[in-house]
Amino acid sequence: MNTLRTAMLLAAMTALFMGVGYLIGGSGGMVIALLIAAAMNLFSYWNADKMVLSMNRAVEVDERNAPEYYAIVQSLARQAGLPMPKTYLIDNPQPNAFATGRNPQNAAVAATTGLLQQLSHEEVAAVMAHELAHVQHRDTLTMTIVATLAGAISMLGNFAFFFGGSRDNNNSFGIIGVLVAMIVAPLAAMIVQMAISRTREYEADRRGAEICGQPLWLASALDKIARGAERIRNPDAERNPATAHLFIINPLSGERMDSLFSTHPNTDNRIAALQAMARDMTSAPAQRQAPMPRQDEQRPSGPWEKAAEQPEQPTEPARPKSNPWGRNPTGPKGPWS
Repeated sequence: MNTLRTAMLLAAMTALFMGVGYLIGGSGGMVIALLIAAAMNLFSYWNADKMVLSMNRAVEVDERNAPEYYAIVQSLARQAGLPMPKTYLIDNPQPNAFATGRNPQNAAVAATTGLLQQLSHEEVAAVMAHELAHVQHRDTLTMTIVATLAGAISMLGNFAFFFGGSRDNNNSFGIIGVLVAMIVAPLAAMIVQMAISRTREYEADRRGAEICGQPLWLASALDKIARGAERIRNPDAERNPATAHLFIINPLSGERMDSLFSTHPNTDNRIAALQAMARDMTSAPAQRQAPMPRQDEQRPSGPWEKAAEQPEQPTEPARPKSNPWGRNPTGPKGPWS
């Protein structure tokens, strides 16, 4: 089903790309746009994840230079039944995170240093569980390709004024078509991004809460990330707004309303859904997951393995604890130490 949706999305984005090409250069422009779109679709499938990570200046880390962060992702991936994704850190004070990759075997998760510094151990685990839910649902391919093509369509619209409207093409719309392309193309690409992101965030919230076992951890994390994003700018995201829908919370300034022009659902609505999920888990207690152990516990196996042997958990959902990392969340060999 996700493969079909991705194919339909690619077809829609290609048609939009061709339409903009026609408005700019007539039938010749449409043919050129078709060739460009075909090449971009192929390129995006194999390389869009690398482009997104590069746009955000993400640096790959492992258990040597980011031990706690890496251990969290490793344990959650095991719990979700996923291959271990590549882990990246972004040197940015705004708390945020995203996932990318064409499939679970080639996935990557990225978190900002602000996320690891400002959130607790449990909240970070909940955020990364949300990102792994995107990987498990195979949202990452669709969302990453949309980011690439939406950026290209927006750029094509921005260049319409310089390349369109000449008498040498067979564009019957002339300068009017160019103006329409300049205005409509970026808007249409943005609406497609919003439609993709908003519906999938609720699904990833629910699945992420199931993976980490505590919906309130994710609810608390979303609240902190949203408040942090309001106060702290993300320059890389501002320069590449087509990638905004990849993040767990909109990294762009001034986008907080649950309206047509928001790339994400309203954070309060997401938190309310997670709180309702926590109440349902409390009223109908099932087999609970064991809390994630600290590094000093030195357990050789995953934190949720053999959950049946753990003592019975309290009916009240656990609240996040204080940040155990302090200033440097990556350990003594962190890339920004």
